[in-house]
Amino acid sequence: MNKPRPVKTFFVVLSLVLIGVFATLLSGQAQESKSPVQQRPRKVFPRDDPPPDEIIKFDTDLVSLDVVAQDAQGRPVRNLRAQDFKLYFDNVEQPLAFFQMEQRSGQPRPLALVFALDISGSMTPEEMERLRVALNEFSARLAGHSTSYAVMSFGMNVKVVQKFTSEIDKLDRAFERIARDPNGLSTHTYDAVDDAIRLLVRQAPRTRDHRLMKRAVLVVTDGFPVGDTVSPRTVIERANMADASIYIVTLPSYSRILPALSQNPLPTPLDVSGLADRTGGRSVYAEEQNYEALFRALAEEVTSAYLLAFYPPEAKRRDGQFHNIRIEGPAGLLLKQSRPGYQADGGKGR
Repeated sequence: MNKPRPVKTFFVVLSLVLIGVFATLLSGQAQESKSPVQQRPRKVFPRDDPPPDEIIKFDTDLVSLDVVAQDAQGRPVRNLRAQDFKLYFDNVEQPLAFFQMEQRSGQPRPLALVFALDISGSMTPEEMERLRVALNEFSARLAGHSTSYAVMSFGMNVKVVQKFTSEIDKLDRAFERIARDPNGLSTHTYDAVDDAIRLLVRQAPRTRDHRLMKRAVLVVTDGFPVGDTVSPRTVIERANMADASIYIVTLPSYSRILPALSQNPLPTPLDVSGLADRTGGRSVYAEEQNYEALFRALAEEVTSAYLLAFYPPEAKRRDGQFHNIRIEGPAGLLLKQSRPGYQADGGKGR
């Protein structure tokens, strides 16, 4: 009988060992290639840490609106909590999905605001200069906010003088250009507000840095719309759809045109239309001596809203119908909401 050769036996054993080593290495590589997928959890916030303050995930089903609370003297009330409000959707109370108060804590809410300035022939050069100073005071008041401004002028025509910017120097130069830009005697106020809303929708996103953007239009006018091609009702509906509040400053030239029938100014056509009231804004009358104080107060009000958001019942989210929203708060306070309801899309999202 022949004995097995030691060299041959050695190579057989070595081959088996090498095969085993390669198999182990290949198995390890396969496990490593799978492990990132299997072991990589989708982690938004650490398990033990709360999410950052005032962060919201905004989707198309969430409906938001601003609410301003005022006391009997018309001063903003800023110490209310979520439980102080009740929200009714088609007269049925709904739970709040999100609540935030401007300036209470954390980062200020971002703001996109369009100045719509009347440059029709009825405004005097003195008014234009006082207005320029007052608007600079307004923007200075909001220096701590994440704010973008656009400037539009209107008279016989409506045009964008300055696209959205956060640079105050550009804003001031836009006001100076407007003061030197006559534009006829017509006053297309509703057309201007309508164009401002479109500008907000196109260029001011609903969210910035994970926070819902506040949208607003500040109209400065003599109070007499003339020659508009769009109706007040349409403008209000579009403002509500965009969740944009309209603020109106009526200049002293309006009071000078009318006879002094009473101590209080008569309502302007803009007031009668409900353009400010039905969008959660405010209408005020300027006087020669109170321009800067008035605009400071307006800047305070623009940033003093409560933000409320909720999810409508699933069956009504895309039924194509208009649904009423009603907000109730503590007794004795006046609440102004940015829109009376919302129009649900017919199956395509809001």
